[in-house]
Amino acid sequence: MANPELTGDYTIDAAHSTIGFTVRHAMVTNVKGKFLDFSGSLHLDGGNPSASSASIDVKMDSIDTGSADRDAHLKSADFFKIDEFPTMTFRSTSAEAVGGDDYRITGDLTILGTTKPLTIDLEFNGAAKDPFGNERVGFEGKATLLRSDWGLTWNAALETGGVLVSDKIKLNFDISAIRNA
Repeated sequence: MANPELTGDYTIDAAHSTIGFTVRHAMVTNVKGKFLDFSGSLHLDGGNPSASSASIDVKMDSIDTGSADRDAHLKSADFFKIDEFPTMTFRSTSAEAVGGDDYRITGDLTILGTTKPLTIDLEFNGAAKDPFGNERVGFEGKATLLRSDWGLTWNAALETGGVLVSDKIKLNFDISAIRNA
């Protein structure tokens, strides 16, 4: 991304982006989910990536794991308490070029009113002008967190040992953003 031509402000195109997660279920399999309603912006500095920033807001009632019952449980007081905390936010505090097309962005992730640092490893997937004249950039990212750090502690013990829901959550991001006019 070390390209001054990419410097500018961008809006995340949620229709062509994904904010997803993977969590271990019953100690034997992974459940994947995503958030369907989110918005965000990026400020990219192609000449000085450390001056870049990101801001994302996620509507927690848009969680989708492919199971209406599980989604309802996740929205409840056992997990996200969406009536009290309808939004999860990320606000970057630093960015760095790691080498090649790899970057790292660190910021404040707020869930359930608790704010903790989160570091996301990103790969710059490129820039292009789409058929509609929009200048786009793309990033793929991943991060791992312990949900208990944000007060997400509900669980159930398994008869065979272990727990129903792992503490470790893997986040994944596929982001397409359009340069603001």
